[in-house]
Amino acid sequence: MLKDYLPILHWLPSYKKTYLSGDVGAGLTVGIMLIPQGMAYAMIAGLPPVFGLYASLIPQVIYAIMGTSRQLAVGPVAMDSLLVASGLGALALTGMDEYIAMAIFLALFMGVIQLGLGLLRMGFLVNFLSKPVISGFTSAAAIIIALSQLKHLLGTTIESSSQIHILLGNAFSTVSDTNLITFGIGIFAILLIKAIKRFNSRIPAALVVVVLGVLGIYIFGLNDQGVKIVGEVPSGLPSFQVPTIAYSRISELLPIGLTLALIAFMEAISVAKAIEEKHSYYKVDSNQELIALGTSNILGSLFQSYPTTGGFSRTAVNDQAGAKTGVAPMISALVVGLTLLFLTPLFYYLPNAVLAAIIMVAVFGLIDYKYPIELFRNRRDEFFLLIATFMITLTVGIKEGILLGVLISLLLLVYRTSRPHIAVLGRIRNTDYFKNVGRFPEDTETFKDFLIIRFDAQLFFGNKDYFKNQLQIQLDNKGEAVKFIILNAEAINYIDSSAVHMLRQTIAELKRKGIKLVIAGAIGPTRDIFYSSGLIEDIGKNNFFVKTNEAFEHCMPFSSKSAIEEKISLQSKKHHHIT
Repeated sequence: MLKDYLPILHWLPSYKKTYLSGDVGAGLTVGIMLIPQGMAYAMIAGLPPVFGLYASLIPQVIYAIMGTSRQLAVGPVAMDSLLVASGLGALALTGMDEYIAMAIFLALFMGVIQLGLGLLRMGFLVNFLSKPVISGFTSAAAIIIALSQLKHLLGTTIESSSQIHILLGNAFSTVSDTNLITFGIGIFAILLIKAIKRFNSRIPAALVVVVLGVLGIYIFGLNDQGVKIVGEVPSGLPSFQVPTIAYSRISELLPIGLTLALIAFMEAISVAKAIEEKHSYYKVDSNQELIALGTSNILGSLFQSYPTTGGFSRTAVNDQAGAKTGVAPMISALVVGLTLLFLTPLFYYLPNAVLAAIIMVAVFGLIDYKYPIELFRNRRDEFFLLIATFMITLTVGIKEGILLGVLISLLLLVYRTSRPHIAVLGRIRNTDYFKNVGRFPEDTETFKDFLIIRFDAQLFFGNKDYFKNQLQIQLDNKGEAVKFIILNAEAINYIDSSAVHMLRQTIAELKRKGIKLVIAGAIGPTRDIFYSSGLIEDIGKNNFFVKTNEAFEHCMPFSSKSAIEEKISLQSKKHHHIT
């Protein structure tokens, strides 16, 4: 049991010397990446840059001990940082000290939620975040994040907002105040990062522009010409401190805390699963991932960390650099720790525009262009779900975007299950097979006395009326000659009490009309419901068959000769409209 909660006990005793070079190399690479990235992401969250370094320490180490992924790089990420900013920005706070206290407490709060969900084995909740919702939300959030950095890129004071129309309006109103030197530095940094990545992706482009930015400001004294710089970065490791806020504030943090907990888990588990496919020597456990991420955030908050999760780009770099175990993130944390102890004075002259450039390049990579096009071509309903999530996130808000996106996707699911596929079946000529006459109009034959249908979903309160209405429509289409209805129940895996009541009424109505209902292909769980509900007595035990053909052959001797001989043409599609 201890090994289940501390996966390090699985891999550490069997650690191989051959792993060390890859782990050290990856740890150093990611650690170097984390320094500028962490500071930049803290700026997104509205925090002083040093808090990005604090968030890169303890969470990494805790995850290395408790996480099931061997390559996942935990730390500050752009998406969570934006959620922190949008959530706390909507609250009436007295100043930066209270803002920082709330951000740190938020890490504790979301960590408790994640830990609780993990202990309750509720990792499946992330399944409710469908890919169209995630894609629409991520793309919109990336745009908001990028635009939120315009104030640093332009060197102006732009009031922050998580709504694109307000943010753009605020930006345009201050364009005339643009500091051209700051703007030039930012554009140069963006172009240089892109060029370095195209030339050799292994070169730490972010670190290169940081070094050049610091040297440029220091040598040419550009800070005296209005270029805003990071300024003093506190040195030393973060101190132990239990996060506290006013009790009345906790209820205000609940929506953002829950949103953060789920979004952070979604980010981490999706990238962890993607990396897991490349490696066969371990398995990612979603519930343990919740426990590991939750504990990382809880313990991290005790050392002044704001919310963290697994990062996409750093995890990819970690894997490509040869990381094999949790030793790699421990090395990364060591690099950040040494930076905090000895190197923070070097960042004094770092221009904010360079950090903004790092953020913009990173987040624009999150915008997915191909997936919406694919959905537009193949799945229009999911395309509109993606667009709805995208637009709500852009125009209403970050939290609202993801929450309403999930709600819309669930409503779409309910709509689909309330109007499932129903097929009228006909016999393939000269065979014992029955197929959908809508798909095989030339090859199937139907019979006057028989209505054979297949219902491709569970029967429950949401679709029982739809089932009954469609059955009546098909009976009306066939006319009064129908004597037998064969229901192919292979796809019906559950029947709730409301549907049982509907079936009982329907069976009684059919009997009054002289029509017999016969069931074919019912699976075990469905047969159990027929027995436990008493429907078996209404239908008759002798009217249950394994195959549709068996049911058909059983009823055939009772059918009129004319019904056997008459084959109903489906060319005009007069007798059905369900495909």
